[in-house]
Order: sequence, then structure tokens, then C-alpha cells
Amino acid sequence: MKPTLFVLAAGMGSRYGGLKQLDGVGPQGQTIMDYSIYDAIRAGFGKVVFVIRHDIEKDFREKILSKYEGKIPVDVVFQSIDALPEGFSVPADRTKPWGTNHAVMMGQSAINEPFAVINADDYYGRDAFEVMGRYLSREDLKPGEYSMVGFKVDNTMSENGSVSRGVCSVDAEGNLATVVERTAISYGPEHEIRFTDENGQQQTLAPETPVSMNFWGFTPDYFAYSAREFVKFLNEKINVPKSEFYIPSVVDTLIHQGEATVKVLDTDSRWFGVTYPEDRPGVVASLAALHAAGEYPDKMF
Repeated sequence: MKPTLFVLAAGMGSRYGGLKQLDGVGPQGQTIMDYSIYDAIRAGFGKVVFVIRHDIEKDFREKILSKYEGKIPVDVVFQSIDALPEGFSVPADRTKPWGTNHAVMMGQSAINEPFAVINADDYYGRDAFEVMGRYLSREDLKPGEYSMVGFKVDNTMSENGSVSRGVCSVDAEGNLATVVERTAISYGPEHEIRFTDENGQQQTLAPETPVSMNFWGFTPDYFAYSAREFVKFLNEKINVPKSEFYIPSVVDTLIHQGEATVKVLDTDSRWFGVTYPEDRPGVVASLAALHAAGEYPDKMF
């Protein structure tokens, strides 16, 4: 069975100021998402499911989905603030969506096979999709055998300011042991990679340290675990206006309760994203170089 690619795109309209401005960063105006879909098709994924907001559906179908028709089957599911379990209602002061793992839960109606989760606006690279596609296509893949692409931190940095990353530690079997969100990771004067820890101390990271860029692989049992953990989250935090239900916190719980393992898949892919406006020219140049090297054709879709 071919795995499915699940694209988190519910934040898209608000972040880009409307879909009309969906940023064309490739030489022919390709969006970052075009590269992910292209790489996923190449890596053997069989379907793409997007989670979006209801208010961008018309634009999204016309401007985004239409170009993938005939290349790979696509489906759309919706994240809305009122998609809550029975017995819960949205607090009056809640305006923020419930977070990335709530978005993942919306895929249950459309996904019955192993699936990968990515952000719509991150470039992950061909090798990242290939290592994930291979893992999710394994004949012997069992429920609870999850995975995550571990990018080398040096391949995810910005020259234009600090970044936040989920810094991973890996056990002897190559499984994820911990993910710690580190903020303000930046280059030092000697181009060393450093961050400030919870005690205010400067620490350095080896360039090859694996970090999470929200590229996860799950089996469908993840939906039931998520539903269970979401109820716990709401019982604790429904009245905290900015609280969010994140993928790493659910994964961390399942690892520590012995309900799942997460294989950290090594990749040499470089991650690109526009964290700062100043990052955009570098992304444009990097993608142009990949086209020039023959990594992508001029016409992708």
C-alpha cells in the first residue's frame, strides 16, 4: 500500500495574506509546496491530503489543487476551531486554532494507510521524501512504529537571525528519545551553532545534531491516540486562550508510555524556509541552482 502525504495548510491564507500571494519562489513561479508534492510523487506516495480552513476552500481548489489533477489523487479536509469532542465547546475568548496535532486529527476521515505529515511552507528536499517513503512503504510496518526525518541542524539554519528547532536525542536503536524545543539558535562569531539554555547559559550544538522540522511518519492508530490525548489537553488547557495541541507533545507522551517508537531517519537534505523576509532571496537562489543541476524540470506540473 502506498503511503499518503498529509500537508498542514490550514494556516496558509492568514500567513500569506490570502492565497493570491502564495509565494512563487521557483524559477517558473513554483511554490514551496509544489516541490514537496513533486518529491512525494517521485518517492512513491500514492495520495495527497491537505488540511485547510473552510474560508479558503474555493481559492485553494482553483489555484492549488487544479494543478495536481492527473498527477496524483488529492483530497481536502478542514480544520475549524469548533471541531471538538463531545462535551466540549469553544471558550468565548478563543480565536487561535488548536495547533498542529489538532490539524492532524482532521485527516482521520480521509486516511487509512501509513502517512507522512509536513508543513505546507517548508522545503524538505528530495532525499527527505525518499527516506520517509521507504520507511512508510515497508511490508512489515506495524502500528505504533512511527518515524521522523532528522535534519542536521546545520542544514536548517538561517544566516539572517535565530531560529527555533526541536533538538532531538536518539537512543542506541536509532529511535527518538527526546525532543526539546530550543529557541534562539544562531551562528556565533566562529560560525559555531549555539543557543541559550533554560539557565541562561550559552551552549553549542554539533552541526550534525538531528532536529525535527515537523516531517513525521505515522500509522493510522495515531488518530485514536491523538483523540485520547486531545481530551486530556482540553481538560487541562481549554481555558488558556493561546494553548496549542502540538505533535511533539503527543509523540513524547506515546514514547514515554511505551505505546510507540519513532525511528529517526537520517537525511542530507537541506531544509529551506522563509523565516525572515531576508531569507527569500537565498531560497530563490537555492531552488534555481537545483533546477540548473537537473534536480527538477522546468515544468513540474
